[in-house]
Amino acid sequence: MATTDEKTYSQLAKIAPTIVIDTFAPLNKRLSVLGDIFGKQQQATEWLNNYNEKTEKMWKSLVDDGTFQPNETASILTYYPGDRLFVMARTGLSQVLYDSNGGFKPGKNIQQILDEEKGFVEISTELLPEYAGDRIFILTPVDDEAKQSTNDMMESTMWKKLPADKNGHFYTIDIQKSDSDASTREWLLKEIPALLKK
Repeated sequence: MATTDEKTYSQLAKIAPTIVIDTFAPLNKRLSVLGDIFGKQQQATEWLNNYNEKTEKMWKSLVDDGTFQPNETASILTYYPGDRLFVMARTGLSQVLYDSNGGFKPGKNIQQILDEEKGFVEISTELLPEYAGDRIFILTPVDDEAKQSTNDMMESTMWKKLPADKNGHFYTIDIQKSDSDASTREWLLKEIPALLKK
């Protein structure tokens, strides 16, 4: 389970052995823990080595063909119901985009969130320019109200003034396809180049 709520843990532990996993932790840490738990450490290590090699090649090829520059920044945003805007930091797609094998840099304000080891933070729409990177990735919400908030933001004057919008460097991806589990990460190795080259 991903929650650290003691009450939930106690209830689940009565049903079956229960282990708490930090889903915001980097993939290599999570897979190593799972490898230890299930006695599959070698398979976890092999998968991670293979994945890291493919990731490094992907980012290098995108730099080599001029798709992006190594020092470009990126932001990942999503809306939740209630007109609530969130900047992603240690969760989902951001783990891929801010990969140590290459990839985008977080802007100063996002780096601060990462340093505080938070998965995400809620910001007011007025603060968007302070968090917007050279590239912006929008996680398309499921909820209709949140979808409308996303559309309203992207139609706003503030959005139109962002360099990412002016340069056509914004991308949308279904929030349900932006997790940081192993199979989604494999899919994103193909999806990210496709998005950036549109």
